[in-house]
Amino acid sequence: MDFRKTVFVRSAASPAGFPADGAKRLVFAGRSNVGKSSTINRIVGKKGFARVSSMPGKTVHVNLFSTEGRIWLVDLPGYGYSKTSMAERERYSKLIEEYFDYDMKNIARLYVIVDIRHKPTEGDIAMIKWAQNYDLPITVVANKSDKIKKSEIEPSLKLIRQTLELGDILIIPFSAEKGDGRDALIKDMLEA
Repeated sequence: MDFRKTVFVRSAASPAGFPADGAKRLVFAGRSNVGKSSTINRIVGKKGFARVSSMPGKTVHVNLFSTEGRIWLVDLPGYGYSKTSMAERERYSKLIEEYFDYDMKNIARLYVIVDIRHKPTEGDIAMIKWAQNYDLPITVVANKSDKIKKSEIEPSLKLIRQTLELGDILIIPFSAEKGDGRDALIKDMLEA
């Protein structure tokens, strides 16, 4: 499987645009501005592939990417803070719920992306608890590891694990900017 062969298929604003085939889904979730699109760009090795913005809340649809027609990479709208109206944030939340309701059986792994520099948010906690409630396989990607000292990585991972009550769920320290952790993430994606 070569993730460099990933192609953008479409942005879905409703369940009518969600994939209808049985290919496995690798779903990326996280708060607004945590780096979901940048993470996908690093995975596929194409800068600017998934649209990135400095303004939180720019992913407003479910963005769908296909890898060799065998895997869907699914980029969900961000949850939590964004510079959009309450009505718009409620629309994102509804779309995320609709995606999970529609595609639950095909999700091979949910990647919850958190910021390694900060304690996980209430939104992160809610996403993990929700996924655990439905027995979804989860991996946590602790993005922005290049923004802290190497000596701070392990304590930060410990705080994330404790806050999210992860047990033995895998956490991958990652840098979408520098590529640290990419090999570990790709390996996990291929094993999902």
